[in-house]
Amino acid sequence: MLTLYLLGILAAAIPLAAVFGRKNGLLRLVLLPLPAFAAFLLLAGFAAPEVLSSGSVSFSASWIPQLGVDLAFNLNGLGLLLALLVTGIGTLIIIYGHGYMGSHPHSNRLFALLYLFMFAMTGLAMADHLMVFFVFWELTSVSSYFLIGFQHKDKGARDNALQALLVTGLGGMALMAGFILMAMAGNSWLISELTLVGDEIKGHPQYFAILILVLLGAFTKSAQFPFHFWLPNAMSAPTPVSAYLHSATMVKAGIFLMFLLYPIIGGTGLWTILLTTTGSITLLLGGVYGLCQYDLKRILAGTTLAVLGLLTILLGIGTEKDILAALIFLIGHALYKATLFMVAGSVDHETGTRDTRVLGFLRKSMPWTAVIALLAAFSKMGLPPFFGFLGKEYTYKASIAHEWQWLLTAILIVGNAMILSLAVKAAILPFWRTSQGSLPKVPHEAPWSMRAGPLLLAVGGMFIGIFPHTMDPLLSAAKSAAMGYSLETEIKLWQGFNIPLMLSALTLLAGLTIVARNHWLESWTTRIPESISGRVYKGLLNGVMKFANWQTRALQSGYLHNYIFIITSVTLVLITFKLWRFGGLSNIEVTGSLSPGMVIVAVVMTVSLVLAVMTKSRLTALLALGLIGFGIAYIFAEFSAPDLAITQILVETLTIVLFAWAVFKLPEFGRPSSRNTLLRDAALSIVTGVLVTVLVLKSQTLDFGSAISGTLTEWSLAKAYGANVVNVILVDFRAIDTWGEIVVLTIAAIGIWSLASSRKGVKKEGNK
Repeated sequence: MLTLYLLGILAAAIPLAAVFGRKNGLLRLVLLPLPAFAAFLLLAGFAAPEVLSSGSVSFSASWIPQLGVDLAFNLNGLGLLLALLVTGIGTLIIIYGHGYMGSHPHSNRLFALLYLFMFAMTGLAMADHLMVFFVFWELTSVSSYFLIGFQHKDKGARDNALQALLVTGLGGMALMAGFILMAMAGNSWLISELTLVGDEIKGHPQYFAILILVLLGAFTKSAQFPFHFWLPNAMSAPTPVSAYLHSATMVKAGIFLMFLLYPIIGGTGLWTILLTTTGSITLLLGGVYGLCQYDLKRILAGTTLAVLGLLTILLGIGTEKDILAALIFLIGHALYKATLFMVAGSVDHETGTRDTRVLGFLRKSMPWTAVIALLAAFSKMGLPPFFGFLGKEYTYKASIAHEWQWLLTAILIVGNAMILSLAVKAAILPFWRTSQGSLPKVPHEAPWSMRAGPLLLAVGGMFIGIFPHTMDPLLSAAKSAAMGYSLETEIKLWQGFNIPLMLSALTLLAGLTIVARNHWLESWTTRIPESISGRVYKGLLNGVMKFANWQTRALQSGYLHNYIFIITSVTLVLITFKLWRFGGLSNIEVTGSLSPGMVIVAVVMTVSLVLAVMTKSRLTALLALGLIGFGIAYIFAEFSAPDLAITQILVETLTIVLFAWAVFKLPEFGRPSSRNTLLRDAALSIVTGVLVTVLVLKSQTLDFGSAISGTLTEWSLAKAYGANVVNVILVDFRAIDTWGEIVVLTIAAIGIWSLASSRKGVKKEGNK
C-alpha cells in the first residue's frame, strides 16, 4: 500500500496546486512544497529501509482483468533512487518556482503540471507491469508537452513542445510494441518476473526486434543521437521546468529504462555495440553543441546531452564497474545540473539576459548565487572533494578495464574535457570575469526562495563527496537491481595515485585548454550547420502537414456530391475485398421466381429512378424517390416483414412531407454536372448496385451457424417478459441501437425546427 500512498499524495497535490498556486505569498511558499516533501519523507523514512533490507516493496491489485492488466508496483533499489531524486529535487523546484514565477497569472498551471509530471515519474519508478509502466511513460511525455509549451502564445514554444511530444511519442509507440513482444517471449507482463528469464528472452527469435524497439523508446526519451535535437529546443520552457525535467528527471527516464531492463535484454554483443556507439556520438555532439552556444540554458542543455551519452556508454559496456560508475555519475549530474539550471534562471531573472557574451562580474551583485554556481561547477568539473569527482574517477576506472580501453577512454577524456570547459563557461566566467557590457536590468541578488534549493543541492554534492559511504546502501541496492543479483558496494573519495587520477588530471588540463581557446573554438563551431536529424525532422513534419492539407482539400471539399462519391467508392472497395476473401463469385445460385406484383413494383421503381435522375424539378425528384421507398415497403411486405413495411411507409411519408415543405420554394436545379461527371457517377452507381446484389446472393451460400431467431423467440417471454418478439428485440435486445435511432431522429427534428425558425425570420425581414 506504500506505493499507493505515494501516488495518492502526489495526485492530490495537482488540484491543490491549481487552487493555491496563483497567489504569490507565504501560503503558496509553505503549502505547495508539502506534498512533494511528504512523498520524499515517505520514501526515505518508510520505503528505503524495507527496500534496503528485502530488496523491494511490492503491491498488486486487479485493474483491467479482461486484458490481464494488474496495477502492479515493485519498488526496488533503482526505482527508489529515481523516486528520491524526483521527489527530493521536485520539492526544491517547487520552492524555487515560487520565487521565479512571482505573481505570474498562470503560475498555478505551472505548479499543477509540475505535480502531474512528478506523479508520472514516481509511478514510472515503481511500476512493475509493462503496460502500467507504459501509461506512466506516456504521461511524462504529455505533461512535458504542456510544460515546454507553457508560454503558449509564443509560436517557438508551441513548436518545440510539439517536437518533443512527437519524438518521444513515436518512441513510445515503438516501446509499446517492444513491451508486447517481450511479454510474449518471456510469458509474463511483470518486469520482476521477466528479470528471472532474461537468458530465454535473449535467445528468443524475436530478441533483435525487442531490443531495437525498446531502445528506440529509451533513446528518444533520453535524447540520444539521432533524436538529440529535441532537448536543446525544449529550453524554451520556464527555467524550473528545464531544471527539473530536462536535467534531473525526465531525460533520465530513458536511462532508467535501460538500467531496469539490463538483466532482461542487456549484456549481449548487439546491446554493447548499439549503446556504446550511440552514446559516444551523443557525448561528443553534446559537447560540441554546448561550445557553439551563448545562452546559459542551451550551454547546460549541451552538457546534459553529453552526460546522457556518457551514461549510455557505461550501460552499453555493462560490467559491474560500469553500472556502479553510471549510478554515481547519474546522482552527481542530477545534483549539480539542477543547481546550475536554477542558477541560470536566477541570472536571467535578475539581469534580464542569459547571454554569456555580456554577462560578467556578477559575484559583486549576486554573491550567494556566485558561490552556489562555483560549488556546482566544481562538481561538474570533477574536482575533489565533490561527488562529481567520484563519478569521473569511477568512470575512468571502469573504462580502463574494458577490452576497448584506449578508444573508450579517449572518447571519455574528450567528452569530460568539454563538459569541464562548459562548466567554466556557464557557471564561473559570468560571475568571476570582468564585466562584458551593459545588462538589460541592474543585477541584484535573487530572493531566498530561489537560492535555498540550489544551495542545498550544491552543498549536498560536496557533503556526499566528502562522506561517500553514506550512499553505499542506496548504491548497493540500485546496482543489485540493475545487475539482477545481490551486490555490495563501497565507494571511496581517495583511492591513491592511480591511472584514473592521472586521467582526471589530463581531463582538467584538456578542459582548461579548451577554455583558453574559447574564442577560437566558438568562431569555428558557429560554422557547424544545423544537425542533420533536426533537418530531417523538419522535412518529415512539413511533408506530413502538406499531405494533410492536400488530403483535407480532397476529402473535405464542402460539396455533398464529392462526399457521397468518396464514401461510395471506399465502400465499394471494401465490399469487393471482402467478397474476394469469401471466394468471389463461386457457389452463387439465383433461385425462385418473382410474383406479378413484384415485377410491376420493379418496373415502377426503375421508371421512378430514371425520372429522379433526369428531372430538373426538385419536387418531381422527391415524389419519384418516394415511389421507390413505397416499392421497398411492398417488397418487405411480400417477404413477410410487415413491421419493416409499416416503418418504411411511415418514414417515406414523413420524409416526403418534410422535404416537400422544405424545398417547395427553392428554384429548379441549376446547371447539371459535366458529361464526364455524369458518366463517372452512373458507372459507380451501376457497379455498386451490381456488387451489392452479388454480395446478397453470396451471403445466402455462406454458413453463419445456427439462426438467432429461435433463441430470441425463446428469450422474449421468459427473460424480457414480452410476447411480441419484434418489440422485445427493439426495446430490450437492441435497446442501445434503438436509443441511437431515437437520438438521430431527435437531432434531425432539431435541425428541421432550426431551419423552419430561420425561414420564418427571413420571411419577416422580407415583409419589412
